[in-house]
Amino acid sequence: MAKPYISDFGIARAVGGDQLFGKTRTVVGTHGYMSPEYIMKGIFSMKSDVFSFGVLALEIVSGKRNLQFRHPDRELSLLGHAWMLWIEGTAVELVDPLMEDPFPISEVLRCIQVCLLCVQQHPEDRPTMSSVLSMLDSETAKLPQPKHPGFFAESSHSEIEYMPDGTPSVTNRLTYTLEAR
Repeated sequence: MAKPYISDFGIARAVGGDQLFGKTRTVVGTHGYMSPEYIMKGIFSMKSDVFSFGVLALEIVSGKRNLQFRHPDRELSLLGHAWMLWIEGTAVELVDPLMEDPFPISEVLRCIQVCLLCVQQHPEDRPTMSSVLSMLDSETAKLPQPKHPGFFAESSHSEIEYMPDGTPSVTNRLTYTLEAR
């Protein structure tokens, strides 16, 4: 029997109907996919879904799960790792090594750039889903440079325990680095 996941993806539609944005007192969903404004303030919008989409797409490109990702030298989330590779000009290192060669590097880099646009810290900086689709579909349109992602740093390793099957068990004492305006 399938579990009902009303807030994992499509939260703006599931909770807010046809509203452009809304606020809730109860935050439900899957850590690692929820937008910063939803987790911190209970504010959701279509841009919350864009954030979730960006996380999911980065997971697909990298072959790594956001909550299970651990950088060996830095305390970075998958989003932070992708961002650091992007600004260092080495974003191709994010690509899952199991991805079949040859793959068009320019298309993968474009996908990473679109993903980073989706996971930007501030919702007003994120594109709409229709813009995301247009950006992914077009190979010629110039894309804006992404800004700092939400949830750049990961919680400390001591606060995350792993179940025997490798599933993370996260306590409520998560700490995130958020960029102030």
